[in-house]
Amino acid sequence: MRINPISSFTGQFQTHWRHWWSKQRPSRQDRLAFIGPFLAVILFLLVIVASFVYLRTEEMEREKESVRRDIEYAQQKIRLRLLDRQEQLTRWGRAIADGEIRAAQLQTLAMTMMQDFPEVASLAWFDQQKKLKSISLGIGAPENQHASDASARQQAFQSAFNLSRELKQSIYSYPWQFQSSDQPSSHYIQLHVPIIAHEKFTGVLVAEYSLDGIMRFAVPSEVTRRHAVSLLDDHHGMLSGQSIQYSRFNTSSLPWSSQSIEYSVPISPIGNSLVLRAQAFRTSQSLIGSALFWLVVALSLLTSWMLIGSWMHTRRRWQAQRALVAETNFRRAMENSILTGMRAMDLVGRITYVNAAFCQMTGWNESELVGCTPPYPYWHPDDHETMKDLLQQELGGKTSHSGIQMRVRRKDGSSFEARMYVSPLIDATGIQTGWMTSMTDITEPNRIREQLSASYERFTTVLEALDASVSVAPLGSTELLFTNKLYRQWFGHNSDGHMKMLERAGMPERQPDNQGDNVDDMAGFPAESLTNAQSEHAEIFITELDKWLEVRSRYLNWVDGRLAQMVIATDITPRRRAEELAELQAEKAEASSRLITMGEMASSVAHELNQPLTAITNYCNGMVSRIKNQQIQTTDLLQALEKTAHQAQRAGQIIQRIKSFVKRSEPNRTRAVVATLVNEAVELAEIELRRQQVKLSYFVSARLPKILVDPILIEQVIINLLKNAADSIVAAERPLHSRHIELQVLPHEIDGQLVVQFTVSDNGRGIAPEVMNRLFEAFYSTKTEGMGIGLNLCRSIVESHQGRMLAENIYNGADIRGCRFSFWIPVSEAAVSA
Repeated sequence: MRINPISSFTGQFQTHWRHWWSKQRPSRQDRLAFIGPFLAVILFLLVIVASFVYLRTEEMEREKESVRRDIEYAQQKIRLRLLDRQEQLTRWGRAIADGEIRAAQLQTLAMTMMQDFPEVASLAWFDQQKKLKSISLGIGAPENQHASDASARQQAFQSAFNLSRELKQSIYSYPWQFQSSDQPSSHYIQLHVPIIAHEKFTGVLVAEYSLDGIMRFAVPSEVTRRHAVSLLDDHHGMLSGQSIQYSRFNTSSLPWSSQSIEYSVPISPIGNSLVLRAQAFRTSQSLIGSALFWLVVALSLLTSWMLIGSWMHTRRRWQAQRALVAETNFRRAMENSILTGMRAMDLVGRITYVNAAFCQMTGWNESELVGCTPPYPYWHPDDHETMKDLLQQELGGKTSHSGIQMRVRRKDGSSFEARMYVSPLIDATGIQTGWMTSMTDITEPNRIREQLSASYERFTTVLEALDASVSVAPLGSTELLFTNKLYRQWFGHNSDGHMKMLERAGMPERQPDNQGDNVDDMAGFPAESLTNAQSEHAEIFITELDKWLEVRSRYLNWVDGRLAQMVIATDITPRRRAEELAELQAEKAEASSRLITMGEMASSVAHELNQPLTAITNYCNGMVSRIKNQQIQTTDLLQALEKTAHQAQRAGQIIQRIKSFVKRSEPNRTRAVVATLVNEAVELAEIELRRQQVKLSYFVSARLPKILVDPILIEQVIINLLKNAADSIVAAERPLHSRHIELQVLPHEIDGQLVVQFTVSDNGRGIAPEVMNRLFEAFYSTKTEGMGIGLNLCRSIVESHQGRMLAENIYNGADIRGCRFSFWIPVSEAAVSA
């Protein structure tokens, strides 16, 4: 007997299917029974939709191909028509260049051409100077155009004319628009055909085409009947023809869209500035408007809804059972996963329930604990009496809300500290059936609490031993959260010292709006930017303590969550006294430097004073002699006396300038005029420079702002630099005619700040490289008799005015030709406003 393989395969498949189906849960069987018919309906709907889409896509492709063929045919007709006119005008241009056609003959030919080809609106002949020699107007020629239209037409003419003259080829212009009050607006385009005589450009023939005429006479009528044909510019603006307006939502990319199909091609003789576009008129019904399509969709949705309703009805049978099982499993999982031990006992103290955490804490399993009566196995042997008393209090309802702390004994004999909370166990009817107890292991929290306590003691010991005052107070409150020993020695136990240090340091505490309220007004606001900010610091003098204190303040989050302000004050009285002593010694060094400078200039000053004194003596002797001989008149006497007074005044000014320069006084910074300051310094320095036969030239920029300086100190810097420059020139043994020092004072900007820069340049021997690094060291000098304090004091003076001083050599190739010292003083805002 022959076995049919198909029947055998079918039988095996049914066997495996029944076996697999019987293994599935009822809920899964219901789900699978619903999915089969539902997928069949969805598949049927997708096949119908795909068929409609395919047919619609094929239809649209045929329409696109028809539009493309028609528009290319129309473009070819326009191209041939334009090329014929272009060739005809080219022949006329050659005839004009050869003298065969005159202006009158050209007008006759043009009228004939415009009658045969109405799209030609006008024909004009221009020479190489753009002068009109002949023009013929057709039916569609623009006349009486507005100024704006004339400007557009002239611009198109100029551009095409220049390009045709340069290339000596026929050029089409950009389209331009003509507007008239009695006629609708229309667009035109110009064809410029160059006239070449003996390879020389002599003019152009300009033919103006009406784009409406091109559309009317060049585009085949069978194309315009089937499609909306229009001419567009390079910005897709419609110039002529008709167009189909698109809907607001462009869905042309969708196969079921009812949007028009369009195709565009450029007109080749003209170029990309003129595009021919065709839009197909839609006559067929879109997919969305098909009644058959909607009927199929409605039937499919109805069938799907009925299947879903049937499936939901079958699910209601086992939803209640599944919810009950899930709720039971959830409660059991929650009880087993909780870390707090739970114990339930009846009204007489018999244990009725313990969870997994309770068993894990004590080491006893559930069967060993459930049903037990006092004493319980987890009670510590030494605490039985105490635990019995506590159990009686629990059963009597006299328990504390803070819980009960006790020792719990594990099954292995070890013990741990625990805290138990007892509450009544109420059933669903509202009747108390026993007591519920929760137990927590507090061994680790107790250990951490002890460590924190020890850490706090160490922290307090360190702060108490600090040689700085520490105080912490919350914002908006006079309460002191913490003070160390030194603060209490200085200010006592109140917050007056804390507030006084903040006020004198210029760091006043922020006052809250809720005066008298214990709630922190900064609560709820992010304070991270305050607590992470760097601490502020200031130096203040406390009269009551007769001490200078360096005060530092910063914000921090206190342990109770409030925003507090910590103030740390350090006694800096010894340091301030040392700084004052150093400043006093620096002032003495500055005065000594000025005395040394004037001592070195003593012979020059004496020579300078000798001239006015000698002149005074001569004037006086001359007057005495002439008075004795009675040979002097009153006018001569007055002149002699005025000259004598002038020389005496000159000598007095020299003495006064020297006296004010060497006089030791307190620093006095004022808003000084730079020009006056430089002139007074140069007046003293020139005495020494003339003695050493060194020429000085200086330049001070006009309208310099005032600078806030001590004039005497800045003069000392300038004089010292000028004197060092002269000594360098003399040491270099420069000839007399080349001994020259240059002083320049100019405004400058450094790092965005306005400064006044002083520069002293000389042509001496410069600075050796090994000396450059030690140039500003104290008591270091390259001179035989130098003390080495001049440049060091100069730099200190400049830096005390927030300036900088630099030194550099002047090179000529690899040779040193001099040295340049420069320093700058910043211009303060107060000086600028003054």
